[in-house]
Amino acid sequence: MMLFVYIAGLLVVFYLLARIVDDYFIESLDKLAKRLKMSSDAAGATLMAVGSSAPELFVAIFAVFHPDGNHEAIAVGNIVGSALFNILAITGAAAVVRKALIAWQPVVRDLVFYLFSILLLLYVFIDSNFTMLDAILFIGLYVVYVVVVIYWRRMVKYTDPNEEIIEEEEEEENKKKTGLIGFLTRPMDLVLKFIFPPAKYYVAVFFLSIFIIAALSWVMVESAVQIAGILHISEAIIAVTILAAGTSVPDLLSSMIVSKQGRGGMAISNAIGSNIFDILIGLGLPFLLIIFMTGGDIDMQIGSLERSVEFLLASVVVLFGLFIVNKWIAGKKMGMFLILLYAAYLGYAVLTIS
Repeated sequence: MMLFVYIAGLLVVFYLLARIVDDYFIESLDKLAKRLKMSSDAAGATLMAVGSSAPELFVAIFAVFHPDGNHEAIAVGNIVGSALFNILAITGAAAVVRKALIAWQPVVRDLVFYLFSILLLLYVFIDSNFTMLDAILFIGLYVVYVVVVIYWRRMVKYTDPNEEIIEEEEEEENKKKTGLIGFLTRPMDLVLKFIFPPAKYYVAVFFLSIFIIAALSWVMVESAVQIAGILHISEAIIAVTILAAGTSVPDLLSSMIVSKQGRGGMAISNAIGSNIFDILIGLGLPFLLIIFMTGGDIDMQIGSLERSVEFLLASVVVLFGLFIVNKWIAGKKMGMFLILLYAAYLGYAVLTIS
């Protein structure tokens, strides 16, 4: 009975996360970026990355600081699983929704930094120890990435074919849900509308969003621990499958929307950029905090998750190869292949991760 309660709770949390991130958090970040007069590149690499990856970051923080201890596998598994979901499932879904012409310059930039991020993570796994220096390297590499993003267009001259923003009149229509789903979700939508202040108070919306996302992330970590205990399975399996997909739902929905608008390149770039944030900040920051507080290194004995990181490394090579073969055009065939590849990974993860 309790298993069904925890699963139902996770489904509610996933829905609330998707709505809060997409409808409130991202919008407040966009207004903050305009107020701070940030360029679109800088805002995307910092504020937007924080917005789309906030659930993964908070899950990692609560897993690392869980009072029972020894739940690092949830933090790492969620980050690695989310990264694979982003690079394969989200990129694939964006390509299936609508064919996209990709500007290769920003994608190559992000793939290079993503590759370095994965190699850093793999090094930590092989060493089986996460030190203060490792945490500083993770966060420092992300700082370098942000600086490069800000100055990238000055260093490499290019035109983004997806830069023109297409306004859609159907946004409000999409929010009108009917049938059983609408009946089940309408009460939650009304509660959110009641809790959040009007959009013009975007600073208050920003901080309230962070608080609620943090609370929902805590519920996810607790649910993952309890479900793993009831089923007598590894917490890492729950993290790389259920939690990873759930925390990436906001990314998936927003990517499909912008892809339908003809901005598939933006969706794909955001998926890769979010992965860089997830690995470097989503793991680097929580681990830095706990090392600073305890004064000791973190034991990275997290079972067979190392194989998933190697799968991440392979996914970068596959994605880059597909872009080259397809001349930087992402279409339905490429999208379906990536989605099937993610499904194959899920099967592998369930059978092998312990």
